[in-house]
Amino acid sequence: MFFHYSELKRVSSLVLLFCLLTTIAAWCQEAKWPSKTLYRFAEVKGHRMFYREAGDRKNPTIILLHGYPSSSHTYREIIPLLSGRYHVIAPDNLGSGYSDKPDPALTHYTFDLLAEQVEGLLEVLDIDKYTLYIQDFGAPVGFRMMMNRPRSLQALIVQNGNAYLEGLTPKRQRFFRQAQLDTSSKMLDKLFQITGSQSVKATQYLRDVKGREYIMSPDSWTHDNHFLEQKQERDIQVALFQDYKTNLDNYHLWQSFLRKHQPPTLLVWGRHDPAFLAAGAEAYLQDVSDAELHLLDAGHFAAEEKPVDIAKFIVTFLEKISLRL
Repeated sequence: MFFHYSELKRVSSLVLLFCLLTTIAAWCQEAKWPSKTLYRFAEVKGHRMFYREAGDRKNPTIILLHGYPSSSHTYREIIPLLSGRYHVIAPDNLGSGYSDKPDPALTHYTFDLLAEQVEGLLEVLDIDKYTLYIQDFGAPVGFRMMMNRPRSLQALIVQNGNAYLEGLTPKRQRFFRQAQLDTSSKMLDKLFQITGSQSVKATQYLRDVKGREYIMSPDSWTHDNHFLEQKQERDIQVALFQDYKTNLDNYHLWQSFLRKHQPPTLLVWGRHDPAFLAAGAEAYLQDVSDAELHLLDAGHFAAEEKPVDIAKFIVTFLEKISLRL
């Protein structure tokens, strides 16, 4: 049979288009119905720890670690989007949300303590392998967990969670150092004011969404401020600010961990965050050769602004790396 050149060209184009569409279809993720989110407590090292759980335990587990000033509540929209494919656990740190809040006059609140409590929770739940999603305070908690149990980490998802000085302005670096080293009443008052209700609303949730305040649910700061009504509750967060310098001191260790272990890493970072800069996301690429970076049109609380986008990136990423796990 004889084909004219133009016909061959047209057929070749159709074949190429078919192959392209087939390839794209292979990467497209089929929608999955979410499972019911459950709200549980567990006894961990003498304290009640609250956590949200969704999805089949037979599926790979994702641990969502929250930041300041929030709790697992920050992931209320992401959890259903992931629960059709994954087993999802989102704990409240000791001292936050619905978890116990031991008296800070008797309990030394540090990021070491928060990490120990989350690790204890996973032991109680018999969870040995997991993907970590870290944001804000969740980053220093998560990196301590990674350092303690590197074999448990299957993949790492970073959303505005610092491990590099590049992610902090010089002014913010000085603040974290002074918070620990300056024990004057003036500094303590400053830290205490940061935990106040207006500060939480204006300088946390609404700071990065000027002109788009409608995108941020008032439930976010209302929930957080409910758990910061008492002086003791605010003192817990002040103690963690005072301990934050230890994270900066450990950055070189965390970076060494990344270089050595090369965990599959997805970076989904709100690029409008003036506190944890986008340069902090790009810095991960220095140490994790195959890290995947997406700078989102969002701020510090990208999970509040772009939950669907983040969930899509997570599903595509985890499906892509599943052959390597």
